Amino acid sequence: MLVFTAWLAPSPARWRMARDVERKTMSELDAVLFANEAFYRAFADRDMDAMAGAWAEDTAVSCIHPGWGPLEGREEVLQSWRAILTGPGSPAIQCLAARAHLRGEMAYVVCHEEIEGSYLIATNIFVHEGRRWRLIHHQAGPTAEDPPKDAGEDGEGGLIN
Repeated sequence: MLVFTAWLAPSPARWRMARDVERKTMSELDAVLFANEAFYRAFADRDMDAMAGAWAEDTAVSCIHPGWGPLEGREEVLQSWRAILTGPGSPAIQCLAARAHLRGEMAYVVCHEEIEGSYLIATNIFVHEGRRWRLIHHQAGPTAEDPPKDAGEDGEGGLIN
């Protein structure tokens, strides 16, 4: 016979607290995915102002483009993006299968980038600055894997860890 004690049964207050935490977490998850999408929209539109706005101002930033060495500091990172976005060979890009992970005031997104029919795998790390999630690190490199087929019609999804 199973015996349940009162301390094991969730109270209505605990259910409300869990629901509120889940709502906040989902809201934050959506905000991280929105920030990630804004970064890729700036890239696709070759919008340097939007790209600069995607990157943190109060936290150290870094970036590793495919085939490049590490770039450190906001000015160096933004100079690299200016060169990419204004260059004649600036590629069309699409973010696919984005998965967000929250860790307090830090979050990261792992996604695929489709560039001219080839795929890269990328990691984007974000922190809260004010009321926004802003990028502090981007790294992309080659992958032998295609994006997962179960990513949904728009290629985006989210996980909470």
